[in-house]
Amino acid sequence: MKLDERHLIQLAAVINAGGVTEGAELLGMTQPAVSRTLAILEKRLGEPLFVKGRRPLRPTPFGRALADHGQAMLLSSRKASELVDNFRYGRAGTVRVAGTQFFMDALISGLIADFHNERPDVRVIQSYGYMPDLQDAIRADRVDLAICPVDVLDGDDMEFQSILPGRNVVACRVTHPLLLKRKLKGPEVLDYPWIAPPSNSPLQADMRALLISFGSTGVNVPYIGGSLASAINYLKRTDALTILPHGVVFAYRKEREITALPLRVPHPQRALGMLKLAGSPHSPAVSAFSSHIAKSFQSLAELIRRHEQSVIWKA
Repeated sequence: MKLDERHLIQLAAVINAGGVTEGAELLGMTQPAVSRTLAILEKRLGEPLFVKGRRPLRPTPFGRALADHGQAMLLSSRKASELVDNFRYGRAGTVRVAGTQFFMDALISGLIADFHNERPDVRVIQSYGYMPDLQDAIRADRVDLAICPVDVLDGDDMEFQSILPGRNVVACRVTHPLLLKRKLKGPEVLDYPWIAPPSNSPLQADMRALLISFGSTGVNVPYIGGSLASAINYLKRTDALTILPHGVVFAYRKEREITALPLRVPHPQRALGMLKLAGSPHSPAVSAFSSHIAKSFQSLAELIRRHEQSVIWKA
């Protein structure tokens, strides 16, 4: 015998609520409609579902057994409805985000943690990469969005939302000898060893332009590449210098391990931002994540701008 699942759900609601009226309210139905359902169910089964003449309603063993199945269906239905609502409003789902390692580690990872504090059921999958590999990953649907510095987009199938202007600084440990100089001159940085960024990083070209602007024909580069963590560990144990985005150095200001020399350096013609496939629909979770990043950087960019204005930058 095939039973209507809706009838079993209504039976479970009545038994759980302790009455037909209460069960109807629980389901958002009218009391007469639920009463008709119970009468139809009893007639079809040929067995009473409730003990006659008892108030409040008491189910028979047969009625209780059927209600247990209905309760499982009710819970499953509610869970499915909750899943739909969570997905629809960006409270569930998956976000695949990739980006340049320095920015992801220094800035974005913390914002992902803040995002999870508000939406703990959204899964975020993070990976690293540089342009143009990030564009290829977006086009191949391996990631939903990239957070990276961009100057010129390759093709018109991408959309870019700028979140932080490009600003570079010469980074060093907080006890570096050059920080003690009252009249620091740019060429003085050439007397110290340098950490070179990874070869596929745009900072590599920025470092060359910076050193040339100070009159360099060659500097000592004992350490090349590595992660942001390894670069910072190297900096804080030596007198080495390197080039880093101002936002990255700003993010580590509270640790009091690295800082920026107050030197004016050439700034890149690019900005940090979010890169997506133009015209492509995104899940609500991806849209919520993008909004969270954009909103967070509004306040962060203002803090960095104020810090930049407070420093007396020397030529």
